[in-house]
Amino acid sequence: MKKVNVVFGTVYGSAQFTAETVTKAIAKLGFTTKLWQPNELLDFVPPQDEFLIIVSSTTGHGDIPEDIAPWFNELKSAAPYLPALQYSLIGLGDSSYETFCGAIKKFDELLAELGAKPLTERLEIDACETMEPEIEAKTWIASWHNAVTSVSVA
Repeated sequence: MKKVNVVFGTVYGSAQFTAETVTKAIAKLGFTTKLWQPNELLDFVPPQDEFLIIVSSTTGHGDIPEDIAPWFNELKSAAPYLPALQYSLIGLGDSSYETFCGAIKKFDELLAELGAKPLTERLEIDACETMEPEIEAKTWIASWHNAVTSVSVA
């Protein structure tokens, strides 16, 4: 099985807790996982033979959290071509703002520019609807696993 790299960007800790929950759930499915702390990401280029999951909250006016912004900017400036990378995204936000899940949308745009392919549809978790984003993310794991299984069989 391919390794799964989980990256998170957070302001108040919800995205980190959600990423930790997702990482544990995926490990229980038998995958080797690595939960990257934001301070470990400098020079990290996601390996194309591994899966990538990014969990991020949104801050300000649709901005990427400060803890993960340097990695985003580094990827954007280095612009590695990643045509074999398959990724999934989980965004945390508040739909009462126009920039709902703006950070994860920026990651989606960047990864598409780098040639990477989405493995699943982007999961956008609305703080107006749920106070426990990790529960919604854990439920999402089933669809992620189905997508991974479909790719592995193909």
